[in-house]
Amino acid sequence: MKYTIAIVENDEDERFFMEEAFNKSGLFDIVAQLENGDALFNFLETNPDTCPQVILSDLNMPGKNGFDIIAGIKANPKLCHIPVIITSTSSTPTMIEKSRNLGAAEYLIKPDSFIHYEPFIKTLHKVIEEKQLVK
Repeated sequence: MKYTIAIVENDEDERFFMEEAFNKSGLFDIVAQLENGDALFNFLETNPDTCPQVILSDLNMPGKNGFDIIAGIKANPKLCHIPVIITSTSSTPTMIEKSRNLGAAEYLIKPDSFIHYEPFIKTLHKVIEEKQLVK
């Protein structure tokens, strides 16, 4: 199945490589690429007909970060059905646990290199399918 996704990532180069790999995979349609949680919530508010099925968010960003995104999505009755998947270079157990305790659907470690996004995207799709994150 193909899913619609919003990507929240503050690094412009990383967004570029992610978009390239997502488009190449054919597994997702990107509805928005945003630089932080503030931009995400603005997008969701101003584009209610373009609601993504999944939100993939970086953890550490200026403005609203990944933790803020999880909390904000979970607190909104209109959005709380959207799974938020956190992605970060950090594999620190306390960060992973905090993300999951706040309500993240999953926590995936970013690839070491921009060029390794294709396997990451396949893993992301597999997680969504296996955990039945999209109803």
